[in-house]
This record gives sequence, structure tokens and C-alpha cells, in this order.
Amino acid sequence: MKKDIPFYPVQGIQVAIVRKINEANVPEWSVVLINRNPEPINTVMVTSKGYASAESGTDPAQKTSTLRHFYPEIAPEKHQVVESIMPEVFHLYNEFWISYFLENQVYDKKFIFVPDSIVEDNIIDIAPFGLQGVLHE
Repeated sequence: MKKDIPFYPVQGIQVAIVRKINEANVPEWSVVLINRNPEPINTVMVTSKGYASAESGTDPAQKTSTLRHFYPEIAPEKHQVVESIMPEVFHLYNEFWISYFLENQVYDKKFIFVPDSIVEDNIIDIAPFGLQGVLHE
């Protein structure tokens, strides 16, 4: 039963929306999952979607497709590019639900980037990966 499964707080896992400038000097955006744990995480499931809230003043039915990704393992202190993301959805809530196993224990957490949080002012250097983007912890 679900009530019998202990759920511990997620630590050492981050999601970032990273920007890379391509050869044509145009930014390309990607969603990246970062494992800062000293152990690998296994059986990693990522579900992503974008949506507007009824209070946002936009069409409340506005939403993106739900995408699902699976990774057998993400090594310690490494990152995994999950998907590309278009700037046209930055005005939405962008939700990433991460589930994984660490040492035979299941963990899960939702990371939600609120509307208009993915902006130039919020971009930081993400060490030691050499990435630049908006980091959600």
C-alpha cells in the first residue's frame, strides 16, 4: 500500500532550463536534470508539461502536451539533457515531475518554473557543468 512506502525528501537533484548559443548566434533552450548526489540515481522517470492557471488572465485551457522520458541511470555528479524547450512556453507554468531510485529507495518531486521566471535576469552559471540557465532546486 502507498501508505507503507516511506517518502524521504529529495536532495541533490536539480532541474535547470539552460541556454546555449548556436552557430547562428541564436539561443537554444533545453531542460536538464542534474544529479549532485555521490551515487547514481536509477530508473529515472521525467514527466513534463506546461499549463496556464485560471488566474493568469490567459486562456485557462492553454496547455502543452505531456511528455514522458525514461533513463536507466544518471551517474553521480552528472547531468542529463531531458528535452528541448521553446521560449514560446516560458509564459506558462512549466512542470517537471521527477521520480527515481537511490539505494533502493523511491524518491519523487515536482519542479515548477512559474510564468516568466525563465528570463535573462535569472540566468546563472551552473558549476561545474559549464552550463548557463535558470536553476530550480
